[in-house]
Amino acid sequence: MLIGEVARRSGVSTRMLRHYDSLGLVRPTGRTVGGYREYSAEDILRIFQVESLRSLGLSLRQIGRALEDPAFTPSALVGDLIRQTEDRLKRDQELLERLRTVDASAPSGWPGVLRIVELLHGLNSPSAARRQQTVLTPAEDVPVPIELLAGAVLAESDPNVAGALRWALARAGGDGVASVAAGMCSEDVDIRRRAVLAIAELPGDTATVVLTDALGDSDTMVRRHAALALGTRGVTAAVPTLVGMVIEGTNDVEAAEVLGTLSLDPGRADQIMSALADELTTHTANSAVRIRLAQALAELPGTIAQGVLQQLAHDDDRAVALIASALVGVLAERPHD
Repeated sequence: MLIGEVARRSGVSTRMLRHYDSLGLVRPTGRTVGGYREYSAEDILRIFQVESLRSLGLSLRQIGRALEDPAFTPSALVGDLIRQTEDRLKRDQELLERLRTVDASAPSGWPGVLRIVELLHGLNSPSAARRQQTVLTPAEDVPVPIELLAGAVLAESDPNVAGALRWALARAGGDGVASVAAGMCSEDVDIRRRAVLAIAELPGDTATVVLTDALGDSDTMVRRHAALALGTRGVTAAVPTLVGMVIEGTNDVEAAEVLGTLSLDPGRADQIMSALADELTTHTANSAVRIRLAQALAELPGTIAQGVLQQLAHDDDRAVALIASALVGVLAERPHD
């Protein structure tokens, strides 16, 4: 079969067939009287073998080795190809996200595009100082896109840079909640923790709804961050988690202060008072827990907790009694409306 017919039937161009011949990869078995390449059935089978291996990403040199060396095993080479392909896909995905970021920013001209690219490089820098500087000193004419900030917030592990990113996101305007809320569905607990911290600093009902849902998260830290934020927003659903924080001794001072703020609403004060008093009854043998509960009671407004603290001042546990007695004195000196 002559080269032209082989090209038509195989889909491999005559130019590529000549290239295969020059490399010794597929040499035609014979020549016609006129000197034209003539391919046998075995030659054509070899062409299809070469094309099959090319479809896997093998180079022509690798293909030649694979077909000529009987001892050649594909496992190592295929493993290398898998890793190379994964790296290429990762680079392509990064490029796609970069292009989407530029597109979402709707730049009016190439200077805007260049500025976004500069921001991307800065936020992806291995230097935490440079990432932080990129956030804190943006160009006045090209604000950092919300989508870019949100992605950086969810990926940032350095606490100082993360704080700067949350600050920038809270001041960027627009729907920052929607851009970060996707992180709350991540299987990576670190991403959920970063997301809840960012959403806690964003205003609006949508943020409150997302934070309320986060009270049911499987991670304790996510629930605690959500409860602290919701408490400052006046959401009663945060009370059980906040009381739990007082009991556990984790951010208990913050939790007690937020409970005190919530109790400024008379409709919530009785609920919070009852919750703390019930825990005192439950934890009769744990001095540290009872002291923290007493301190939380002292954060409640007015004299609402005075009766309970006066009872605790006579508690069998001397440490609890001393703390409660001191807190009764503090309440007595506190001005009341």
